[in-house]
Amino acid sequence: MGADAPVAFIRLIGLSKAYQEGDRRRVVLEDASAEFARGEFVALLGRSGSGKSTLLNLVSGIDAPDAGRIWVGGQELTALGERERTLFRRRNIGFIFQFFNLIPTLSVLENVTLPLELGGAPVRDARRAAEPLLDAVGLLDRAATYPDKLSGGEQQRVAIARALIHDPLLVLADEPTGNLDEGTGGSVLALLDQLTRQAGKNLLMVTHNSESAARADRVFRLHQGRLEPCPREHCADDGVVTHS
Repeated sequence: MGADAPVAFIRLIGLSKAYQEGDRRRVVLEDASAEFARGEFVALLGRSGSGKSTLLNLVSGIDAPDAGRIWVGGQELTALGERERTLFRRRNIGFIFQFFNLIPTLSVLENVTLPLELGGAPVRDARRAAEPLLDAVGLLDRAATYPDKLSGGEQQRVAIARALIHDPLLVLADEPTGNLDEGTGGSVLALLDQLTRQAGKNLLMVTHNSESAARADRVFRLHQGRLEPCPREHCADDGVVTHS
């Protein structure tokens, strides 16, 4: 590690990102900076179009910023090429999507083992690793079931298991309870918290839900391209205030 290596587990410095939309240049991030400690659960609030998903894509290495630097676990992602970022993401980052993104032609077990198999793991080893995770999310008895036979909450639990199968350093969640009813969303969020933060992993979660944000160690708001820490007792997101 170089002399300027970060102390924080995740470090974002001066991130900027803009997109060209016809004749107009739309600035999404502008000098966004933050630091997160190892094992921290951070919630990210912001209006629609404020750049929350863009930020997750940058932290995961799916995309690269126009300016700024990103470290995850001592590795500077912004110093890597696209292929190196892909390999780093495959080994170290789990992604949970609002719309689950399960492959309909694969069973529950096959969806969960897919990341390991894409990484070259033998099928037998991948399945052996998946079974305790499916047990932890309460779906071991549904291993042979296909996604269209599952409820929304069950599909999201499969997505959580899939995101954790390769024991990532960091889990990124983009509105993971956005398509679930309140009761199901609460149980899924509690499970996600248990399997990430309580296991010493970092969780960065985009949400519009004040109850979800209230579970986090810290809350940030993305406003006018910058990351702003929010006091737990008063952090507004489109008029919503988190509970203390």
